[in-house]
Amino acid sequence: MTAFSLDPAQTAWCEELRTLAGERLRPLAEKGEPGHVNRPLIAALGELGLLDRLLGSGALDLCLLRESLARGCTEAETALALQGLGTYPVVQAGTAAHRARWLPEVRAGRAVAAFALSEPGAGSDAAALALDARPAPDGWRLTGEKCWISNAPEADFYTVFARTTRGAGARGVTAFLVPADRPGLTGTPLDMLSPHPIGALAFDGVPVTHDDVLGEPDRGFRVAMNTLNLFRPSVGAFALGMAGAALEATVEHTATRRAFGGPLGDLQAVSHQVAEMATRTEAARLLVYAAAAAYDAGEPGVPRRAAMAKLYATETAQFVVDTAVQLHGARALRRGHLLEHLYREVRAPRIYEGASEVQRTIIAKDLYANREPSA
Repeated sequence: MTAFSLDPAQTAWCEELRTLAGERLRPLAEKGEPGHVNRPLIAALGELGLLDRLLGSGALDLCLLRESLARGCTEAETALALQGLGTYPVVQAGTAAHRARWLPEVRAGRAVAAFALSEPGAGSDAAALALDARPAPDGWRLTGEKCWISNAPEADFYTVFARTTRGAGARGVTAFLVPADRPGLTGTPLDMLSPHPIGALAFDGVPVTHDDVLGEPDRGFRVAMNTLNLFRPSVGAFALGMAGAALEATVEHTATRRAFGGPLGDLQAVSHQVAEMATRTEAARLLVYAAAAAYDAGEPGVPRRAAMAKLYATETAQFVVDTAVQLHGARALRRGHLLEHLYREVRAPRIYEGASEVQRTIIAKDLYANREPSA
């Protein structure tokens, strides 16, 4: 079993990332237009070498990146994470031509990627996807819809998962790399709570060839799951960053805000809530980083541990941010307050990349599949 702790170099890097997030990236994020790709912010992530580090990192580095950036600028964290989510299928399963065409552009912050898995009728049940890949003389034609796709419809390329064999469930899905300018591909933005773009994609006979396949035909579900197993613990790290920011603000507020004859923190009802926030956040941090370290070490049980990490960290962050809002009172609900921002941001990670209920299902299935039969 992998134990986890940060070494001094990692701690120093995290502090550097938090400073970069606050001083270099947050001003760019504040200039962005909600619901649209912030290309200057993505370009800055490239210039700072963070996208290069992202694509060359394991799960642990990815978690360090996401938690540290989230403490200082959630928009920068999300822009970085979405680049990784959309590009990692190319890293793990792309051809030499795919990598040569797209990876330098992503690393430099010039190309925007998107991970197109979810559909109107296949969100958490990803194996039920119905985007149809009909055989054609030169490959396939894609017909159908994708929905809830981050960075759509403004991405430069999409990693798209389509059904190439009907009735085969997860075994009949193929992953394709689809540039945004393919004929028949259109997109519509969706007005969501999230500040980053989310949209729907329509495929009207979009042509794809064998050269566009990521991995092997009918083996695309594995590409999707490998990507999610890497990124799920890091969703937990994103949540940790938000929880850490909320906790830090709450300690400062309750130490200095006077009420009932003294600081709020002198009230046991308040200080015990702060203690609970801190304890749950630390427990979630250990679970997230242990899962990431296990992924990097190639240990068994990674899907279960990744699910546990995402489940516990995102649920914990929701609790911590909500409690922070309660202890701050009405000021935390004022537009522009840190906690008003975090309160809007913290809800979505409990849904995307597998809702909390899906994570519980993964954990339970693994426990039952690996149980020791009684004598």
